[in-house]
Amino acid sequence: MEPGNDTQISLFLLLGLSEEEELQPLIFGLFLSMYLITVFGNLLIILAISSDSHLHTPMYFFLSNLSFVDICFTSTTIPKMLWNIQTQRKGITYEGCITQMYFHILFAGLDDILLSVMAYDRYVAICHPLHYTVIMSPRLCGLLVLVSWVLFAFYSLLLSLMVLRLSFCPEMQIPHFFCELSQLVQLASSDNFLNNIVMYFAAVLVGGGPFAGILYSYSKIVSCICKITSSQGKYKAFSTCVSHLVVVFLFYFTALGVYLSSGDTHSSHSRTISSVMYTVVTPLLNPFIYSMRNRDIKQSLKRLYLMPSIKDQLY
Repeated sequence: MEPGNDTQISLFLLLGLSEEEELQPLIFGLFLSMYLITVFGNLLIILAISSDSHLHTPMYFFLSNLSFVDICFTSTTIPKMLWNIQTQRKGITYEGCITQMYFHILFAGLDDILLSVMAYDRYVAICHPLHYTVIMSPRLCGLLVLVSWVLFAFYSLLLSLMVLRLSFCPEMQIPHFFCELSQLVQLASSDNFLNNIVMYFAAVLVGGGPFAGILYSYSKIVSCICKITSSQGKYKAFSTCVSHLVVVFLFYFTALGVYLSSGDTHSSHSRTISSVMYTVVTPLLNPFIYSMRNRDIKQSLKRLYLMPSIKDQLY
């Protein structure tokens, strides 16, 4: 079969998390609940930050962007899976599969680089507190977010265009609940050597680059904290990083599990579980991690909750 997709491809079949019929209502209810909690929780974070002038700082600006990206991230995969379960269909069109893959790569990459930018923000705040407002200016913060979007829009476009050159069998079965890049490349019926080279090189460059930035930032942060004489000062400085560290651990640990298992065709179940962790569970936990560990967010959420009752008293 010649490379290209102008052949017989019309439909891909997403096999989902399980093919057992009795488990479908349970999976539907579980993932619908997690999706609604993810969207509602991250929307609350965005509303709390946007409505409170005290939170209009670089750290919370990046956090609100991360919450928005997490909503988009889960929305690229979960609604389609829920629709397939509800309609008892497994099909996704070729165009829909490529589109889903594009946005999944885009928002996963944005999650990655935003975590790196947030680590840099903590580095400047702890290691250069007197110059924090000058370095982390609104212009720089906006530029960092804009560059992140442009960079990963082209990155995901490149990987998606690389998939377009591959040929697939008609009605190919994908042992996953969404169209994942590594799955499509491995299941192609044409030569995928170039795709594998580009995919793994890009994963090391784009994934390893931000992670190296996080490690560098926290190495400097630890060095600065060790120089603080008072234990209270050390605790205060470190406490501003705990939420971010937990999110970084969750994201990279689960994403690494997907990456390591992507080359093994016999580990589709473990790869699917790892994908669920970083595409569903991590965005679900982010609002809870930041709201429970952050006093400013908790106070802002309380004011947001009490606002209707205050307005009723005034009027």
